[in-house]
Amino acid sequence: MRRAGLVIAAAMVIASCGRTETPAPAEAPAPAPEAQATPAAPQAMWTVTEGIKTPESVYFDPASGFIFASQIDGAPDGRDGNGRIVKLDVSGKVVSATFTTGLNAPKGLRAVNGTLWTADLDEVVGIDITSGKVTSRVKIAGAKGLNDVATAADGTVYVSDMPANRIYAIKGGKADVFIEGDQVEHANGLLVDGNRLIVGGWGSEPKADFTTDVPGHLFAIDRQTKQKTLITAEPIGNIDGLEMDGKGNYLISDYLKGQIMRVSADGKSEVVAQFKPGSADFGVMPGHMIVPHMNENSIGAYMLP
Repeated sequence: MRRAGLVIAAAMVIASCGRTETPAPAEAPAPAPEAQATPAAPQAMWTVTEGIKTPESVYFDPASGFIFASQIDGAPDGRDGNGRIVKLDVSGKVVSATFTTGLNAPKGLRAVNGTLWTADLDEVVGIDITSGKVTSRVKIAGAKGLNDVATAADGTVYVSDMPANRIYAIKGGKADVFIEGDQVEHANGLLVDGNRLIVGGWGSEPKADFTTDVPGHLFAIDRQTKQKTLITAEPIGNIDGLEMDGKGNYLISDYLKGQIMRVSADGKSEVVAQFKPGSADFGVMPGHMIVPHMNENSIGAYMLP
């Protein structure tokens, strides 16, 4: 599925010495360090449940000004034809609960050049962002479970295959392996940032319940050389959603913990919002984040922390 705290250093209290003929008072013990308090769940600006069923990904499209949300509406690996895309306005009003239908288990969403792309099990589906009609399907042989998508200005579409430990690049209707193997860390979240593909690793081999023995890093892959560079020096979570906050920081969601974390360009991270487990591939629009609560069949909008 597409499903840290700052420790405040305690100051040493130095006891002042008495005069030589008087015993000096004992040194006061240093106070114990305080762990960072877990942020409370932020107040929702709006919440929508109408037409929402197992939402996995939310994407705000700046060009059209609308929000799109993928609905699995069934098992995450089910080929049941129940999958669909919902269209909302920025106030949370459902414009169309059946904007695109006939999908199976759509997950990641991202648009480029008027086409909304979504990952649907073993194919990447192109959708006209105005009409909602499917315009193309790119079948990927050997795919085990396509998850998130990212788009580049040149029209390249990247898609993660978390179970296969692989990322594909699609150009001109043809899919090729972009990078694969253990270095991919069972990638889930993807985001194009200039000449780099930013990747959120899920971690080591996912178990049946999607937990891992080792969580994933946030890292970058050079789109030309394919060289990997860690952004976080240490593993930080089972990374699902991945966005930028407009201030040079990355925002990521840990699906299993229900946390939203902010990661600076130099890799420092902090938890900025706490939700229930199942906070999946969220989207951002100016000043706000839109979070799909997959296990709660709802989508909520919140102020960007």
